[in-house]
Amino acid sequence: MTIQTDSTVDYSPTASGHPQVTFEHTATGMAAVVGWPGTEPLLVDVCAMFESFGLRTAAHRQVSADDAEGTGSVHEFAFAGSSFSTPVLDHIAAAFEAGSAGRWRIDQYARLVATAGIDWREAVLVRAMCRFLRQTQLGFSETYLVDSLASNPDFVRALVTLFRAQLDPARTGDPQRANAALTDLVDSATTLDEDRIRRALQAFVLAVVRTNWFQRDAQGQPKPYLSFKIDSGRLATRGRVVPFREIFVHSDEVEGIHVRSGAVARGGLRWSNRSEDFRTEVLGLMKTQSVKNAPIVPMGAKGAFVVRSADTPARAGYATFIRGLLDITDNIVDGAVVHPADTLCLDGEDAYLVVAADKGTATFSDLANGIAAEYNFWLGDAFASGGSAGYDHKAMGITARGAWLSVERHFQEAGHDIDTAEFSVVGIGDMSGDVFGNGMLLSRNIRLVGAFDHRHIFLDPDPDAAVSYRERERLFGLPTSSWTDYDREKISTGGGVWSRSAKSITLSPQVQGCLGIESSSLDPDELIQALLRAPVDLLWNGGIGTYVRAASETDVDAQDPANDRVRVSAGELRCAVIGEGGNLGLTQQARIDYAGDGGRINADFIDNAAGVATSDFEVNIKIALDAAVRAGSLSPERRASLLAQVADDVASRVLDDSASQILAISLASAQARHLLDRHVRLIGNLEKVGGINPRTEGLPSPAELKRRATSGHGLTRPEIAILLAQSKNLVSQELLASTVPDDEVFAARLTEYFPDAITENVAAQIAAHPLRREIIATSIADELINRVGPGAIFWLQERFGITTSEVASAYAAVSAIYELDALWERALEGPGTGIERPESLLDTSWLIEHAVSWLLRRRRGIVVPEREIDRFADSVRKLVELPRGERPLDADLPGALQFADTADSLGISVERVAEVHHELGQRLGIGWVVDALSDRTGSTHWDVLAAAAVHDDLSDLHHALTVRVLSDDGTGTGNAVAAWCEAHSHDLHRFELVVDAVRGDGEVDLAKTCAVTAALRALDN
Repeated sequence: MTIQTDSTVDYSPTASGHPQVTFEHTATGMAAVVGWPGTEPLLVDVCAMFESFGLRTAAHRQVSADDAEGTGSVHEFAFAGSSFSTPVLDHIAAAFEAGSAGRWRIDQYARLVATAGIDWREAVLVRAMCRFLRQTQLGFSETYLVDSLASNPDFVRALVTLFRAQLDPARTGDPQRANAALTDLVDSATTLDEDRIRRALQAFVLAVVRTNWFQRDAQGQPKPYLSFKIDSGRLATRGRVVPFREIFVHSDEVEGIHVRSGAVARGGLRWSNRSEDFRTEVLGLMKTQSVKNAPIVPMGAKGAFVVRSADTPARAGYATFIRGLLDITDNIVDGAVVHPADTLCLDGEDAYLVVAADKGTATFSDLANGIAAEYNFWLGDAFASGGSAGYDHKAMGITARGAWLSVERHFQEAGHDIDTAEFSVVGIGDMSGDVFGNGMLLSRNIRLVGAFDHRHIFLDPDPDAAVSYRERERLFGLPTSSWTDYDREKISTGGGVWSRSAKSITLSPQVQGCLGIESSSLDPDELIQALLRAPVDLLWNGGIGTYVRAASETDVDAQDPANDRVRVSAGELRCAVIGEGGNLGLTQQARIDYAGDGGRINADFIDNAAGVATSDFEVNIKIALDAAVRAGSLSPERRASLLAQVADDVASRVLDDSASQILAISLASAQARHLLDRHVRLIGNLEKVGGINPRTEGLPSPAELKRRATSGHGLTRPEIAILLAQSKNLVSQELLASTVPDDEVFAARLTEYFPDAITENVAAQIAAHPLRREIIATSIADELINRVGPGAIFWLQERFGITTSEVASAYAAVSAIYELDALWERALEGPGTGIERPESLLDTSWLIEHAVSWLLRRRRGIVVPEREIDRFADSVRKLVELPRGERPLDADLPGALQFADTADSLGISVERVAEVHHELGQRLGIGWVVDALSDRTGSTHWDVLAAAAVHDDLSDLHHALTVRVLSDDGTGTGNAVAAWCEAHSHDLHRFELVVDAVRGDGEVDLAKTCAVTAALRALDN
């Protein structure tokens, strides 16, 4: 084919430096003249670029370069069977030039430039939309998506028009008209696939609340990457986990997604290897992070990026991802929220963005903070916690120390004192790791009989605890150590270290005995499975991977293909305790099955929560310190020294909080059978109000809950852990929506949150802390639920028709009146073993619930804490501070408010009221009936409600009778009860007959308790 053109190209490489393209319509079709500077690309590559636009090269010839130095060349191309209008050809020329200059990667989306007549940046925009929809598991390949769009150019143009109308800060378009036009084209789809694709793309545009597409860089050019902030609930394709917001970043080199479960949320950013479904990966991790973050201010978040180009280093991809996030995040300047320039914000103010290190990004925090500094982002180096100016979690050992608290409690409750007795351990990880290494140095009584990581398998069947501890300590201090560095002379007979690439491993009799197996030789995968199944005291997970699933699950459910070959089922485990220092070591269903079989376990988000809590403290402290630095009241040097000075204090607070949360699970677990109805109702409330999906969270189905009620079983510890965390999340949000965080009675919680050295230096900045309400609300929710257990607040709400804020106000009053912190500490330090001590804590928990309930009933939900404190504190303190032998039994203390109320109305001492109440209860046997009723497990929710109502009646009647006895006591002597009983002996005899009959039957049910209540009412009358 002969190329015939009528024009020449005025090509000047010194002026352009990039290819220049001119299209012409010729007598035989279409042709292009291309001026190329410098070294020419391969002809086949150029032809492929043209073909991406639908231009098939029929002929080519090279023309001499027309520049004086001969550094450029001119080429002519003829195309077969193509005919485009001049405006479209201009778009193609600009797109070709931009692609050749490296401004975008010419791919199959270039077809849309030709078919829809959009420019190359709009083609990149559509590509970004499609790439995101692929991550939502829309179910279509990219080629299929492009084919559908290329055959519907009107839709593509209307889609771009809607995007501009919705989000262009110049507001030149009409969003409603653009959306109506696009809706008509969506409705005109002729196939189901086209309809799904069009609706998904339309929904994407309508879900975007911010974008950097209209922003320009310092040179006035469009940014080479796109970012979109998305209201995830408005997407057409939503999975079981729906974030509050997410940001999608797209470029030729990198893509990433950051998802948040709330407006104030925090979580790590990871370098993912799951290019096809990294959004699915982070949604699962966000869900875990959300429950892990329950005791701290921010809710859960997670981010992941993938590198699309082999020429792009991970750090460069991470940097682009960070810039994409910050581009569309508000800043705070001089106390005011400032939106990003050239950005239309459809979502209001949103300035909280905090990230952290994660898999593959452990050393990137300083990079992130450096970029934040370029943006003058208000959080400074609090943006990415850790780094050179933050807390070193490995040096602090904080994550392992938090997880070890769970291990200690498990053993304590099993009656095993690991502080004095040796115990056997199998571990996942190696001594160079933070969580594994620190964890294996937390006790000198550890007998580590085996461990594995991704490289090696370590076996020491009969270790000397002292010798092996010192060797582990040496390895921990050795940079980048591995199990191969372990001194073989310190390994017991029959042990050793083997590579996971070995063909097979011969097992000594000592190893066979230690692992409880008969095989004399196993391949590495089989040996790891044997380690996981080993009959040891503790399985310590300090590594990466999911190694245990439920028998009812498949390996696909574990979502960790790399460990499919070594994974075992929960029913095969023979360890007594599992400590989850690492994430996702077991599936949630595996934890439940293991716990159901008697194993002692919490959950990863409970065990390793200390790390994220430390980071949250760091961020919140830095916010206050930085505000003081900006105000000129604190020097940067003093800021750095203060941060270091309070590190130990922060660690202590974090570990205390972790211990409280672990204890709360133990207390709820001890009563799990009795609390099943309460937990069932809470699950329903969390689903309806909190928006959780019970199935996704690993909570029992309604059928399973019915089965447990019938069989007399409650929730397992891992299930209780979910309820504990999710109820904290919900209660925090409900408190934030109320005036509780602004109530003066809670104000002290803000300053108490911070270490003393911080409050002494930046008190004004703490008072004005931008997260002050969140800190107060989180503190209340965490303490309240830890002390009364998950479900208690909703139980009170259902019974009395009150709100969470009203419960919080009543709790504030009770806490101050009873000086609960001291009572709780006294119960913690009381006599008894780990098995017995929870009884005194349960008594204190019951005291809280009863006292809060009494206040709410008496005040009809409207409790003014200051007023109640003024009225009751002195009287109740008199009872609490009485010597143990002189005061009423602790079981009577929940009624102290009522005693004080009566003492005030009768003008007598509160001690006298308590004394008579206690003596009367003993004389009538009411305490036995109440205890028996409390021990009874209701078969239905209505049964439980009825039991609570009868319990309240008994309590009220008991107290009313106490008032009657005191009122009839004209002498005020100590014989009031005896005198009253003698005066009413006939009526008392009838009551005693009823009680004796009930006691004689042995079992107390509602009918019998109602009979006792009726008899007591008759006695009172």
